[in-house]
Amino acid sequence: MRTALAAFDLRLRPARGQHFLTSRRILDRILDASALTPDDVVLEVGAGIGTLTVALARTGAQVITVEVDARFIPLLRAVCAPYPRVRILHADAMGLTPGMLPAVPTKVVANLPYSIASPLLVRLLEARLGRRLVVMVQEEVARRLAARPDSKTYGLLSVMVQAYATPQIVALVPRTAFYPAPQVRSAIVRLDARDRFPLPEDRLPALVEVARAAFGQRRKMLRSALQRVAGRPRPAETVEALCRKAGIDPRRRGESLSLEEFARLTVAFGSRE
Repeated sequence: MRTALAAFDLRLRPARGQHFLTSRRILDRILDASALTPDDVVLEVGAGIGTLTVALARTGAQVITVEVDARFIPLLRAVCAPYPRVRILHADAMGLTPGMLPAVPTKVVANLPYSIASPLLVRLLEARLGRRLVVMVQEEVARRLAARPDSKTYGLLSVMVQAYATPQIVALVPRTAFYPAPQVRSAIVRLDARDRFPLPEDRLPALVEVARAAFGQRRKMLRSALQRVAGRPRPAETVEALCRKAGIDPRRRGESLSLEEFARLTVAFGSRE
C-alpha cells in the first residue's frame, strides 16, 4: 500500500475516513460472505486504492466501483487495467441513483465511509441496489443494524434497515486490519434483502415516521411519544385508541416494539388518516 501511494504521490486523509484494509484474512471473510459468481454485478462504494476492487474482480464478477476522491482515480485505473469487467465511477455515493450505473447491481460489497455509513446504507436499501449487501462499518453501527427489541442498541436505524433486509454480523474487525489504524473497531455485516416487506413498499416511509416518533422520546410511553407523527398533532386519547386498534398497549415504549408491531401501528395510523 505504501508503495502504491508513493508511486502516485498520494497522502491519506484519515479525517475523511481514509483507512484502507490491509488484512488478507478480513478480505477473505468479506469475499466469503459475498459469495460472488461471474454472473453477479457488484457495486463497491469507496474504492480507495483498489484493494477490495481487485479482489472482487478476480471472482469474475462485473464490478462497478465508486470513488469520490479524484486523486485516487488514476491509481484505480492502473490497478484495474488487467480487469476489463471493472467500471470506475468518479462520483459521490450519497448522490448515486440507479440511472447513473451501467448495469443493475445484484450485490453491494463495500468498506463504507464511516462518516456517512448509516444514511448511505439506508439509501442503498431504499433504492433496492443489490439482493445482498456485505459492508464494513463501525462496530457500534453494526450492532445497531442487527439489534433486537428491548436491547440498548435497538433504535430507529435498526427499524429502517430491517424493514428492507435481514442483517447479520459476520465478523468483528480489529483496528490493526487497516492502514492507518482507525480509532474504532469495525465489523462486517451481511444484509439479505427481504422477499416480503412488513408493509407494501410505498407504505414503508410511513412506518419510518411512526418509528421516528416512537424513538424520538425513548423514555416516554407510546401514548405520549406518538402524539406527533410526521408533524401532525393528535390528542392522547386518539393515540391510545390507535394503539389498541393495532393490538398494542399504549403504555409500552418504542424500544420494546418489533418490526411487525411497528407495521401494525402504521396501518392503524394510516386508517385514521
